[in-house]
Amino acid sequence: MIIGKVVGSVFSTRKSDKLVGNKFMIVEPVESMTQSGSKLVAIDIIGAGIGEYVLVAQGSAARIGCDVADAPIDAAIVGIIDEGQEWS
Repeated sequence: MIIGKVVGSVFSTRKSDKLVGNKFMIVEPVESMTQSGSKLVAIDIIGAGIGEYVLVAQGSAARIGCDVADAPIDAAIVGIIDEGQEWS
């Protein structure tokens, strides 16, 4: 799992039937959590907003966390961080 900041959203009208009804957010991993510094798109099942720090599960853990083991999901926001220490 990684910590990231929600920096935007993505809208898709044409997508897999298994993804219909879900919101997609752009997450920027905090600097200490990644070496590449690139952003990722994560499905949001809990209602995170832009500017919030979130917990992101990746790979099969993301699909299990969303209760859709057979959907094409590689990253999912599974928690919103209320408080914590600095990560960068």
